[in-house]
Amino acid sequence: MTARMLSAGKEGPTWRRFGQCFTALAIGACVSAPGAQVARNVSAAGDDVETTVFLVGDTGEPSRAAASVIAALGETARQARGERVIVFLGDNVYPDGIPDSSAPSHALAEAKLRVAVDMILATGARGLFVPGNHDWGPSMEVGVLGREEQLVRYASAGAANLLPADGCPGPAIVDIGRRLRLIALDTEWWLRDARERSGTACATTRERDVGDSLRAVLGSAGERQVVVVAHHPLVSGGPHGGHFGWREHVFPFRDISGWMWIPLPLVGSAYPFTRSRVGREEDVFGVANTRMRATLESAFVSRPPLVYAAAHDHGLQVLNGESARFLVVSGGGSDGDLNPVHALPSTRFARSANGFMRLEMQRDGRVRLSVISVDASGGALEEFAMWLT
Repeated sequence: MTARMLSAGKEGPTWRRFGQCFTALAIGACVSAPGAQVARNVSAAGDDVETTVFLVGDTGEPSRAAASVIAALGETARQARGERVIVFLGDNVYPDGIPDSSAPSHALAEAKLRVAVDMILATGARGLFVPGNHDWGPSMEVGVLGREEQLVRYASAGAANLLPADGCPGPAIVDIGRRLRLIALDTEWWLRDARERSGTACATTRERDVGDSLRAVLGSAGERQVVVVAHHPLVSGGPHGGHFGWREHVFPFRDISGWMWIPLPLVGSAYPFTRSRVGREEDVFGVANTRMRATLESAFVSRPPLVYAAAHDHGLQVLNGESARFLVVSGGGSDGDLNPVHALPSTRFARSANGFMRLEMQRDGRVRLSVISVDASGGALEEFAMWLT
């Protein structure tokens, strides 16, 4: 099959190229993005599938777009072969996690999370939720995560869990069948002030110890393929990776609030230009984020995971990795406010689109990755596929 590699939702190539060149007026040059590899004639997984893992992130605002993704994911999961596991890669409840029951927004926040939980129950799959920055909420208390953890566990009757639990960094291990080990990390833990982190409930509370624990659980995986699931990507061609589209240059205030369409052409480019070089803590160039990535990548060296799966940027990306063999950014469960996606030298697939990803673990040890986009009507299309092993 031929995969569509670089698209930007409703924006066609002409407008995307115009946006890149317009942006470059503030920077001084107009340079084409590097090309990405195209997968062709990738065979289907067939009937010999032991486990199917679905990866989707940023589903926490189930508006029409996000609801379409969850519905399409549920239908796809029902038809999947083998044991089925659905992993939500953080930002499971926008904008502030599950507030206290006395808060006016509590009922709505709970309803948002139940959309995902109900889908898991309807499919009969296992569910795993990983915390994201929005799941922690703005307050300095781990109790926000605790409420989400309890709701996931009780509403799903134990079919799903939020891991790592108790606001701890992990690693949390979930072994599936004979061939797969999922390792869940709470990457937002690293980006919080030390006063905001959980205390005695965690097995490890020092960053160095987290790295040592991660190295140990990777080493004990034996012949299992390892997939690390977290919220923050190690590399991304989106805004959190320092790559912006023309809208961020012209309408920089939309990063504060999505309704602030206040045009600041040329002058507005100062914001993405600075952010791409300095970064906020939620970006890969942030100080705490840089320290976290260095620790994780150091732990990966002795036993590289097959896949490091994250979300955070709203789009779909597959990249060749270094410390991990492959990197995926599956943030296509977002509310439709998608991020621009740029092809990097390591990019295999990149598209600004809603959707999710699927890993099919064969009994003979092979692993097939596919990227499935979802349109506004809920139609699902496999756009890209490749064998990882």
